[in-house]
Amino acid sequence: MIRSFAFTTQGRLHMRDIEYFLMPTLLADTNLFLWVDLENPTPEETKFFLEDLFHFHPLSIEDCVAVSPSPKVEEYSPKEEDKFAPYLFMVIHAVDYSRRDGVFATSELNFFLGKHFLVTFHDVHLKSVAQIEERCMKGTGLVARAPDRVAHSILAALVENYKPALEELSLEIAELESQVLAKPNHDTLNKIMQVKREVLHLRKIIGPQREVLGHFARGEFKLIRAHLVPYFRDVYDGLNHIAQLAQGYMDTLTGILQIYLNVSSNQTGEVVKFLTMITLVTTPMMMIGTWYGMNFHDMPELKWEHGYAVAAVLTVTSTLATVWYFKKRKWL
Repeated sequence: MIRSFAFTTQGRLHMRDIEYFLMPTLLADTNLFLWVDLENPTPEETKFFLEDLFHFHPLSIEDCVAVSPSPKVEEYSPKEEDKFAPYLFMVIHAVDYSRRDGVFATSELNFFLGKHFLVTFHDVHLKSVAQIEERCMKGTGLVARAPDRVAHSILAALVENYKPALEELSLEIAELESQVLAKPNHDTLNKIMQVKREVLHLRKIIGPQREVLGHFARGEFKLIRAHLVPYFRDVYDGLNHIAQLAQGYMDTLTGILQIYLNVSSNQTGEVVKFLTMITLVTTPMMMIGTWYGMNFHDMPELKWEHGYAVAAVLTVTSTLATVWYFKKRKWL
């Protein structure tokens, strides 16, 4: 799906769903800026917009079309033979967490940001992009006055949309903690390890994105106007807070795993203690039974009239004495 918009420098919508043949004229008009949003485009559409219309550098086109595991930002300045205008190419990732599957789903978002244009490229529908498109259409907050403003708004919405995923993850961790304290089992251990892997995955996503946004927060790019740098810094701070939450989740999961291991160890110890007590309590019976089970001809006890009763009383007495001694020592 291709969505295209032309805005004035006052943030008003000039034209939308633009015919392809009009786009070069609009790009040449410095009083307008063009935003083209490519959502799951066909190869022909990708070639037209990225190569034929904007003439982006082949390396950035290759990075855009291919799946990029890590976020990054690169600045492209034209040489004499190049047809493109200076632009920033950025790869960033949106996330979503499913408690049913227990995994973080990442969606790649690519930016081509120039002085008078913005191209966004993504394979799936992204909530953050749709939200900013709606705001630009309504003209709220003068978001659409310049490409760098729109890029900032999309990044801010993307970071803001981390929160529902983190809330879902927080609920998942709280349930795991309750399960470990109530009745831990092998499935609980598997779930703990799975969630730890997903939190580690989240940290691997956030780490490079912090580095990317750090370049914007420090005002390292000329295409980002100076008065917008504090706004990008605010987005960076939001992502930094998310990174701290992810670290906190990792620490909590490590603590839950330690609790699980301690509870499992205690359960094993109780079982061993129970079996040991049974062995010790029945020791007198086994000793007496073994003694009288030998049946030697010269054993005087075999000729006693009340030998059976004496053996039974001796067994019961020695067993009760053993139980009394264990209780006195508080072993039972």
